[in-house]
Amino acid sequence: MNYDLRIRKGEVLGDLPDLDRILTAEERDEVLDEMQVRSYRKNEPIYREGDKPSHLLCLIAGKVKIYKDGVGGRAQIVRVVNAVEYFGYRAAFSDENYVTAAAAFEPSVIASIPIDLIRRLILRNPQLGWFFIRRLAVALGKSDARTVGLTQKHIRGRLAEGILLLKESYGTEEDERTLNVYPSREDMANLSNMTTSNAIRTLSVFVQEGLIALDGRKIKILDEPALQKISRMG
Repeated sequence: MNYDLRIRKGEVLGDLPDLDRILTAEERDEVLDEMQVRSYRKNEPIYREGDKPSHLLCLIAGKVKIYKDGVGGRAQIVRVVNAVEYFGYRAAFSDENYVTAAAAFEPSVIASIPIDLIRRLILRNPQLGWFFIRRLAVALGKSDARTVGLTQKHIRGRLAEGILLLKESYGTEEDERTLNVYPSREDMANLSNMTTSNAIRTLSVFVQEGLIALDGRKIKILDEPALQKISRMG
């Protein structure tokens, strides 16, 4: 995919409606001068755990999963990223190496901006600093809620939460029921903190109960209120 970044400033920089008002015209030009864009294949790594962060990343198109390898090599998906959203900068701001890894959920296009440029802009433009503080605060709140869900809910509650999270993050197809993302059974397991066999078994139970329908990797939600209740009750 080819992107004319100077024409599509609103898409690349417009993660929030007020971002164009935060950056001056000169600052936007600085960002676009140093920005690079790269396409990623499905499941291609974007960064790995332990890497040193050097860029702020912005997902322009596609879908990305943030995950961490656990005991026995089983991965845990801790967050999903949708367009247009910034990611990969928390570790840079804290002067740490990445504690997670990121990979493309599907073919994706990602813009990268040198983190040194972002630091310089924040020193000159305090509003940009507040922009990232707000985003980090929101992300922390979601992370806290997700941690409670993954550690306290039973398998059914965790899987229902995972399905609803994908719907919230990526939306649905034209039928307004089929998730607009096609995760593997392993992805669903990693998203819901369970083994792949448990994910397969629980998905089958959800089908038998009329909560969802499956067509390969496609998941159609048939009874969202019931899924919400299962997720809420844990």
